[in-house]
Amino acid sequence: MNEIATLVNGFTTLMVTMDPPGMVPIFLALTVGMTQAQRRNVAIRGSLISFFLILAFALFGDDILNALGISMSAFRIAGGILLFWIGVEMIFEKRVERKEKTTETAITKDGMANLAAFPLAMPLIAGPGTISATILLGSRMTTLIDKIALAAMIAFACLVVLVAMLMAGLIDRMLGETGRNILTRILGMMLTALAAQFVIDGVKSALMPVAGA
Repeated sequence: MNEIATLVNGFTTLMVTMDPPGMVPIFLALTVGMTQAQRRNVAIRGSLISFFLILAFALFGDDILNALGISMSAFRIAGGILLFWIGVEMIFEKRVERKEKTTETAITKDGMANLAAFPLAMPLIAGPGTISATILLGSRMTTLIDKIALAAMIAFACLVVLVAMLMAGLIDRMLGETGRNILTRILGMMLTALAAQFVIDGVKSALMPVAGA
């Protein structure tokens, strides 16, 4: 029963940190100019990459970070900086401008694969909050059955995010070009604010031992 409660709490935490409804407008902004099929390709790739990343950190997170000498505080700060850069691009339409300059190569298979990995899979879906939650959750799941249940829970959470992104095309048609432009700038501001919060949280947690000393 304790394991079930842990999984339910973990799934709730993942839904909050992944934020499937919030991913829809961000996904639209990141895939502007793509066809429905191309967006579906990016969404599926991003969800699969996220699943394997989150699962790896859930099972081996502590070992991975310790082996690399990376603290969770540093991970939060790095993720925040990456998100801030993306947010600034969205606000000033640098992504659209860059795509217009490279129209023939912007939406290639390699380009879609890169977009699915960064920034969609990481740090947007498998962000610092999600990875932090799964590392803590994985430390509580010790038996083989627990780990299998954990993998299934993570897979279901990624599936929810995938379904939300696959519905983005319908929302895109409802918004139109003007709506997309407005939404892109609003989401850019939200992303930069979220990025700043990641950095602030990372700095606070990094300075906590110093303050305690």
